[in-house]
Amino acid sequence: MPDLLIELFSEEIPARMQSRAAGDLKKLVTDGLVEAGLAHAHAGTFSTPRRLVLTVEGLPGQSPTRREERKGPRTDAPEKALAGFLRATGLSRDQLQARDDKKGQVWFAVIEHPGRPAAGIVAEVLAGTIRNFPWPRSMRWGTGSLRWVRPLHSILAILTDETGAETVPMQVDGIEAGNTTEGHRFMGAKENGGRFAVTGFDDYEQKLKRAHVILRPEERADHIWTDAHNLAFAQGLQVVEDKGLLREVAGLVEWPVVLMGDIGEDFLGLPPEVLQTSMREHQKFFSVKNPATGRIEKFLTVANIETPDQGATILAGNQKVLAARLADAKFFWENDLRTVERIGMTGMAEPLANVTFHAKLGTQAERVLRIAALAREIAPLVGAAPDLVKEAAEVCKADLASEMVYEFPELQGTMGKYYAKHSQHGDGVPEACEEHYSPLGPSDVVPSHPVSVAVALADKLDTLTGFWAIGEKPTGSKDPYALRRAALGVVRLVLSHDHRISLKKVFRISIARCNFDAYYSEQERSLTKFEDLAGNTTRDDIAESAAMAFSHGTLAYGPDDAIEFTRRTNPDLLDEAVPSLLSFFHDRLKVHLKGEGIRHDVIDACLAMPGNDDLTLLVKRATALSHFLTTDDGEPLLQGFKRANNILTQAEAKDGVEYSYGPDPRLADDSTEHALFAALDDAEAKIAPAMAAEDFETAMSHMATLRAPIDAFFEAVQINSDNQILRRNRLNLLHRIRQTCLSVADLTRIEG
Repeated sequence: MPDLLIELFSEEIPARMQSRAAGDLKKLVTDGLVEAGLAHAHAGTFSTPRRLVLTVEGLPGQSPTRREERKGPRTDAPEKALAGFLRATGLSRDQLQARDDKKGQVWFAVIEHPGRPAAGIVAEVLAGTIRNFPWPRSMRWGTGSLRWVRPLHSILAILTDETGAETVPMQVDGIEAGNTTEGHRFMGAKENGGRFAVTGFDDYEQKLKRAHVILRPEERADHIWTDAHNLAFAQGLQVVEDKGLLREVAGLVEWPVVLMGDIGEDFLGLPPEVLQTSMREHQKFFSVKNPATGRIEKFLTVANIETPDQGATILAGNQKVLAARLADAKFFWENDLRTVERIGMTGMAEPLANVTFHAKLGTQAERVLRIAALAREIAPLVGAAPDLVKEAAEVCKADLASEMVYEFPELQGTMGKYYAKHSQHGDGVPEACEEHYSPLGPSDVVPSHPVSVAVALADKLDTLTGFWAIGEKPTGSKDPYALRRAALGVVRLVLSHDHRISLKKVFRISIARCNFDAYYSEQERSLTKFEDLAGNTTRDDIAESAAMAFSHGTLAYGPDDAIEFTRRTNPDLLDEAVPSLLSFFHDRLKVHLKGEGIRHDVIDACLAMPGNDDLTLLVKRATALSHFLTTDDGEPLLQGFKRANNILTQAEAKDGVEYSYGPDPRLADDSTEHALFAALDDAEAKIAPAMAAEDFETAMSHMATLRAPIDAFFEAVQINSDNQILRRNRLNLLHRIRQTCLSVADLTRIEG
């Protein structure tokens, strides 16, 4: 069975497109081959800056013969109908078969599709793939009509078996497939125009390596990292790990040569994050730090060529360009420090009053006021000093107005930390400036300092409540403001430190404040100045006081005033937005807990209980219930509860009454019934204080003692007795079982 080797050789493919392009090539070609009847054993893809490569192993020599049957018209149908059927099948009348059918005899055509050679099928599939390749961006060149990411130079397509290699006969836009390729642009062989023939994949990979091309991206990345580590280690230094940059650089070179260069003495005083970001973004350099001091002292670059001077000329050019880049960064850094020294962090933040956060939610400056107010209210709940939290919140976004963050947006927060330290802000404030954006994803570190936690919660909650206040929620897969990520961040911030926060209360306050800003942002479009709002005599007292507070940019407008203002200006907002946002959080919590092995029905059972806006309490209950259901008593007790609940529900529906009155133990006429009364009395007396203490594991362990009495009761007693007095008493006893079990969690939501 032959193996297929395809290489599409072009000018340099952008590194960010190579991995996806290799996957697209594999999918399009293999799907096309399978659809044409050519199954295969294995397929692999590779990429370098100048080539996409696909190898397919175990192809059959030709596609199998197919037999197709088509049903035609009745045998007594008009001649025109029969003639149309013959044209469609390409057969003559004497080749048709008459068969019995439900409505009489009909014509059937049996069509044989003979197998086709693999080479012809590969040619068709590959030509279609090349012409319709899904590049994010493509171009045309010369006078041809073909579009490719960069000009396509050659196509290698061969089928190899034990008899040798066969070139696939095809051509696309004047480019004819062959069995040759070429190596490194500069270091490859120059004879025969630099091209050489190959006979299969192993031969292809070996000859490429001799021509200074490493085919496999992971091998190039390993080579880069090993050489970089060795160069740094030899000088007592350490490479700053950057997996994203490593992947990108491995896609920029075919023959990586790692070189270490020096950073000018004038720039070593810059923050290490500035040096690393500038070198990574502008030059694709790796940073090398001194582990003793933490300073970035050198850089590593990856060349695509070996030079007689061991890269000295390359390094000289790179160091010259790097010096110019770092001179800009140094200028921004020193300017920002002078700004902070002159007017402080609050002064640096003043331009945020002219930066719109959202058309309906005001400016960044107005948002900072909301964050500061909310953070101050959250502070006692997370063990932080309210005044310190307010101070941190008021300056946490100041670096957004700095020149450094304008040049490198990814340094937001990081630069805030440095500027806050330079301004002599109190303990926890610089850290909050940096950490309040965290966690940014499921693997990101969660802040631990109480000030950082308070500001991070306020920042994310203001974003969420703001967009809920103006009705812009995520829909389907669309989430342009990353609200799902913000909600998951809140979940992790709360659960990582077991903070007890009533989300409903926080939502009401924050939504009301956001509604207040949204209301006056709308008014601002029709009135020239906020003072006009305050002076408008047609408004009532609360609207006037709100306008005055807003126009003076103070936090004097308290949460109760904001809620009352919202009740008057948007009466249904809080009643609709708060439950909706809480449901959104519950969905994110399910995602979070699913990763910890807690079933969705267990979470649903806990969500139905009071206090479901306290995430810590909710998870504590869900964890205890999940563990309880894995015990020997958990599942049997659940079945006993469901049996009691089903019998009771059916009886109440049939009788049209609710059996919720206390059962009388004096009416019990069976020993198992007496035992169940005693067990319920004992369990309820122990469950109630455990639940009050939020000791769910203890409460559930006491509930588990009911398993044996309930099982024995159902074995010995007929609930629907002919004696109506006994029947009513026993149904009331079932209600008591149900209520006792439901006091721990809503077990009706547990599946199974």
